[in-house]
Amino acid sequence: MRAAVLLPLLACLVACGASESHEPEASNEARYEGSLVFRRHGDEVASLSLAELARSFPPEVVSTEDPYYETRKRFVAIPIEPILTRAFGGDVEALRRESFVLKALDGYAVPMSGERLLEGGAHVALDDADVPGFAPIGPQRVSPAPAYLVWTRVGQSSLETHPRPWQLASIEIASFEALYPHTVPTGEPEDSPATRGFALFAGECIRCHAINREGGRVGPELNVPQSIVEYRPEAQIRAYIRNPLTFRYGAMPPHPNLGDRDLDDLVAYFHAMSTRKHDPDATP
Repeated sequence: MRAAVLLPLLACLVACGASESHEPEASNEARYEGSLVFRRHGDEVASLSLAELARSFPPEVVSTEDPYYETRKRFVAIPIEPILTRAFGGDVEALRRESFVLKALDGYAVPMSGERLLEGGAHVALDDADVPGFAPIGPQRVSPAPAYLVWTRVGQSSLETHPRPWQLASIEIASFEALYPHTVPTGEPEDSPATRGFALFAGECIRCHAINREGGRVGPELNVPQSIVEYRPEAQIRAYIRNPLTFRYGAMPPHPNLGDRDLDDLVAYFHAMSTRKHDPDATP
């Protein structure tokens, strides 16, 4: 009699235990909050909720060596290719010929070629596979939600070549010059230090910093109302760019990859832009 009661109970316990898998339910789109906005040359073409994307393209669990977390991480994610073709239309090959800007909620902006973004391996992470709601990230310990761009292939772990914007809010098709026209040192010779410095600024700095109110909003504006070269000694500017952590703790990373000539070129660019100010927020 007792055995007759215990056996069904044990069977129930085994069945219940078996249903509690430690593997995340990648298809549970109900937990994904937020949306992504898509623009083409300034005009919004789509706004897709993350839940809608998860219904259309069932997420998968991907593993990547994450440079922010400094460990191997697993994420619930969707490959970037179906997301972009759904939002912008066309095929992947056509989108590879475009230029993109990925923007975060805090103003962090990442210009990226379509060839890079669509080389394969890029995923939009909707959640942390092991820490629901994402583990905190970065120096300020913030949540990467609602979405985080991650890369999964070998050779894609460098932030210099494969940026990973978190709190991703929008993806736009736009040329750099059209999006940030007042950052260009117009009139400078093609191979001048200022022009080389502009190329460095566009590749390394504009994600966080603005020139003439155009660019990222995470770090300070560098040209208006005063240029950084108008109130900081050049030697200090060079030293700060190379390793800001020797001055203060903050979000700006060191740049050991920049040599003396690179730093000279950046300073030359700042000097050139100090004579090309454009301040839409200036008081008349």
